[in-house]
Amino acid sequence: MYATHRRYEGIDQSRIEELSRKVNDGLIPRLSEMPGFQGYFLIEAGDGVVKSMSLFDTAIHAEDSSRVAAESRSCRDWPRRTSITSATSTTT
Repeated sequence: MYATHRRYEGIDQSRIEELSRKVNDGLIPRLSEMPGFQGYFLIEAGDGVVKSMSLFDTAIHAEDSSRVAAESRSCRDWPRRTSITSATSTTT
């Protein structure tokens, strides 16, 4: 199994619930349709930082999930001032 870890900074703490709802309603359904999808976790790390982890059965599928996440992040409804600081794929 392969995991893609992402770290997002600059999230307005007052919009965490909104972000979680958008992830649940938009991103997770798109990821779950991708080949090899095994799971997705969104973690509030505090201080305006949110981390996510996508699980897939192959490295290529995990890497493809970054494209889908980036497309979701670029939509106009995603909270502004958000920047991704890392995205890595690892074997679990």
